[in-house]
Amino acid sequence: MSFKSLSRSAAFSAIATLALAGAAAAEMVVQDAYARSSNKMSGGAFMEVLNQGDTDDRLVEARSDVAKRVELHTSKEDANGVMKMMPVEEGFAIPAGGTHMFQRGGDHIMFMGLNRELKDGDKIDVTLVFEKAGEVPVQIEVDMDRQPTEGHAGHDNHGDHSEHSN
Repeated sequence: MSFKSLSRSAAFSAIATLALAGAAAAEMVVQDAYARSSNKMSGGAFMEVLNQGDTDDRLVEARSDVAKRVELHTSKEDANGVMKMMPVEEGFAIPAGGTHMFQRGGDHIMFMGLNRELKDGDKIDVTLVFEKAGEVPVQIEVDMDRQPTEGHAGHDNHGDHSEHSN
């Protein structure tokens, strides 16, 4: 094999890898996304993520320049019946052909140490990072009037998280 054919082979391999990564990202679809702030220092993003692929995946990170820290969070009731928010280091599994709901009072993306006030109608750029699909950019609108889905507690009932912001 000549150097010239090796270079073409390597180039083709790189292009194929990029095409597959793009296809994988296209399989992760975000629907009904919105964000809101609970105070001037923190806020959250909520959405439905659909895995339209045939391989299980996992959301492992979220990034945005809207806050000093962005974390994947969940809310759980403690032994005293008090809802507590906590980071989810391992991320959230999204099964092949399945969905995962990020909603107030449950799993969500937490913005801590907001760099600016979130105002109704603002757009926030967020990058969702999946184990297999890679980075999926999403633009999320701030909707301060949106009510939680029936049967779920509001995000505003979990404290201000100001102790988390640096």
